[in-house]
Amino acid sequence: MKLNRNFNLLLTGQSLANIGDVLYIVSIIYMIFELTGSATAAAFVPFTITSSMFISNTLTPLLMQRFNLKWLLAGSQMGKTVLLIGLAFFLPQLSLANFYGLFLVISLVALLDGCANPVTQSLIPNYVKSEQLLKTNGLTETVTQLIQTAMWFVGSSLLIWLSANELVWLTAGLFLVSSLLLSFLERVDFTPSKAQGKWKQITEGWQTVSTSPVLKRIVWIDVLETIAGTVWIAAILYVFVSDALLADEKWWGFINGAFFLGLIAGSLFCLRFSDWIEQKISQFIFLGAISSSLVTIFFGLTNLPMLALLFSFLVGVFGQIKNIPQQTVVQTSVPKAQLPTVFTTLGAIGTGTFGIASLLMGVLADAFGIRGVFILSGILLSIVSLIAYKGRVLLWRTV
Repeated sequence: MKLNRNFNLLLTGQSLANIGDVLYIVSIIYMIFELTGSATAAAFVPFTITSSMFISNTLTPLLMQRFNLKWLLAGSQMGKTVLLIGLAFFLPQLSLANFYGLFLVISLVALLDGCANPVTQSLIPNYVKSEQLLKTNGLTETVTQLIQTAMWFVGSSLLIWLSANELVWLTAGLFLVSSLLLSFLERVDFTPSKAQGKWKQITEGWQTVSTSPVLKRIVWIDVLETIAGTVWIAAILYVFVSDALLADEKWWGFINGAFFLGLIAGSLFCLRFSDWIEQKISQFIFLGAISSSLVTIFFGLTNLPMLALLFSFLVGVFGQIKNIPQQTVVQTSVPKAQLPTVFTTLGAIGTGTFGIASLLMGVLADAFGIRGVFILSGILLSIVSLIAYKGRVLLWRTV
């Protein structure tokens, strides 16, 4: 696939930022756990990130009125660079008395990330021809999942040779290079249809979503799928491996790794067969959802670690077979000028749902058993497939 300069810069810049994000989280969690010895304190990191990204997704439309999208993206990475440099100077003085300051940095970095993600999704249709959009989404997801899969292993391994502080310096360097690359992107302005007050700017994306039959259906799909997906967070998966499979910790790592490998395989499938998927987008969204539902239920019922490994891989595969075509539908469902506020709205809904659902799923696991929450996840995904099937006429790219 021949790609243009702008997309190459965007993909490279964001990939470096994604590598930096993983290394930074690895170092932060390591430092907190080493300092406090508390798994609860370390687990509070993803909760802080999710909460801050929800706020950022909600408020990002205000920034879009004042800065063009290219500089908003590059500026967010530059802001993260400054924060990480400040963190690197702060770490030598870190102690139990002041470690809560780490959570302030984590929150500020997540605020900037919450701004960057919807901007990136909005820029892709501006830099890529319409007929290459699904293939581009497949390539982007493949690279992103490869980074996610590899860098958690690499990041933890680097701690053997580097201190956490040195890892933070390395991350700051990656963010700096990322921001420089992104600054060479072609300018893309977000121009609202009319002069608006601040509240109107914040709610514009919500209004667009609420008046679009396609986006309303996708919101329902996203909410249910996000709730269903919280069973795959590390804490719940660990309990499943320990209590349901009666296996040791290495299977926790294997099953988690298999899920991410499945995401990569699903992304590669969409990349390889993009022309075929283009012609049957709604069918693939339905197929991915119903298959994910069945495989999740099988996962929750199995007693064999090897079967659980296979089912985890397949959940990742079918998830991407649904998500990548669905992403293309979103990108083509409204005019490009409306995409930034649409993606901030979808991001706010997704992060808000995940934050609440991850806590709720833990409560349900304690109340009804760890297998029960995987069965519930499969049922929720079956409802997603029903919504996709009933809306198959709507779930289609329009440009």
